[in-house]
Amino acid sequence: MPRPTVSSISRDLIAIGRRFYSRGWVQGTSGNFSAVVSQKPLRLAITASSVHKGQLRASHILQMNESGTTIGTRRSAPSAEARLHLEIVRRRGAGAVLHTHSIWGTILSASAGNGDGVTIDGFEMLKGLSGVSTHQHAEHIPIVENDQDMVRLSGVVGETLDRNPRAHAFLLRRHGLYTWGDTLADAERHVEILEFLFETIGRSATFRPVGGEATGHYGAIENS
Repeated sequence: MPRPTVSSISRDLIAIGRRFYSRGWVQGTSGNFSAVVSQKPLRLAITASSVHKGQLRASHILQMNESGTTIGTRRSAPSAEARLHLEIVRRRGAGAVLHTHSIWGTILSASAGNGDGVTIDGFEMLKGLSGVSTHQHAEHIPIVENDQDMVRLSGVVGETLDRNPRAHAFLLRRHGLYTWGDTLADAERHVEILEFLFETIGRSATFRPVGGEATGHYGAIENS
């Protein structure tokens, strides 16, 4: 399979931005997306800072090297959270990283108690996550405390990923979802699966925290 070009990656990121905006997952200028252009040397295509994801253009997709420096002549800066993308790519070998700011993801990240994350199990949709083959899977999603110091936050994210090697995603507290995949299509599917689960938990009266809110453990209640 031929390697995706910067132009094709840009088109895909633009299309994802429009789809995610239409779903309410990246309102205003929230969210950021990236995809690996090359591994050696490491190069990422990443959305520029403070741009509306539903109105992305090719000029809003920048190339960035492994130190977070923009490559080329464009004067726009990459997302302020570019360091987090680099950290995820390095730790997970990801081909793409997507960050959303949905209402349900933000609510869940803020209401899951003071533990280190939430665990979701018993849902058929979990099988959409890479490597998961049963609804009995328990997906632990770490919650990382938000921080405006991106150097410090990227270090915490790296430590969190190392402590949770099976995790497909993490939440920033009162902020949003980060997930990734081997390809952009995989990462987009993970967003769809996880946002579905977040909204299901938030909306449905047939689901509740198992063992109390502070545990951050969510599962299905069996009908008697």
